[in-house]
Amino acid sequence: MTPVKPHDQHPDRFGLTAKDLAHRPKHHPKPVDKPQDERQAAPMAPEGWVPIRDLHARHRRRILDHLLQLDEHDRYLRFGSPVSADQINKYVASIDFKRDEVFGIFNRKLQLVAVAHLAAMPGKGPYGDGSSRGRAMEFGVSVLPEGRGKGLGMRLFVHAITHARNQHASHMMIHALTENAPMLRIAAKAGAAIERDGPDAEAWLKLPPDTVGTHLDSSLQSLAAELIYRVKYRVMHIGEWVKMLVAST
Repeated sequence: MTPVKPHDQHPDRFGLTAKDLAHRPKHHPKPVDKPQDERQAAPMAPEGWVPIRDLHARHRRRILDHLLQLDEHDRYLRFGSPVSADQINKYVASIDFKRDEVFGIFNRKLQLVAVAHLAAMPGKGPYGDGSSRGRAMEFGVSVLPEGRGKGLGMRLFVHAITHARNQHASHMMIHALTENAPMLRIAAKAGAAIERDGPDAEAWLKLPPDTVGTHLDSSLQSLAAELIYRVKYRVMHIGEWVKMLVAST
């Protein structure tokens, strides 16, 4: 799980303050890990297809329920600092669905087991005006214990790359704690440059431009995921209705 890092321009955007971040243990800075060349993003997606549904403002409650199921350590990995339920509530309330994109993976019982937040970073680039990296978007993800070991984080990562390209982002950034080795490995395999600073690490992934194919793929994936969810929803409720009918006879 990776945190979406709170930016200085929006100190309360994720329900975190500078005081919260200051309570983390200090570590000695580590050198920057950079790929041999700045390849364009082309990570290997897991085999098979899993429906990834677009989440909107009406899904805030479900996103909140998902995040509140994370234990203390998982929340620490997700947000980069110990956070309370109230801070998570503020974070979910602050998500701007008109600017950002949020995706979710549901299990067979239609429970939200994995959520990714692709947030537009403030300013023209990661280092302010004139940045050579151009427009960037930040990726954060969380997966419940029951959904781990299935490649859901990687699927959401690959999915987010396509959406970031379609948003004309030149880079996708992942802010993770240095102890979050699985997420950093995913970023490194995609060709990201990893910059370490004490307990924090930032992975910068250069993105190729969008194409007709990326827009078509994104639209078809969203339509298919929504259709599958609605079919499962109706089948599940029909099954419950049949059970009630049988029980009453």
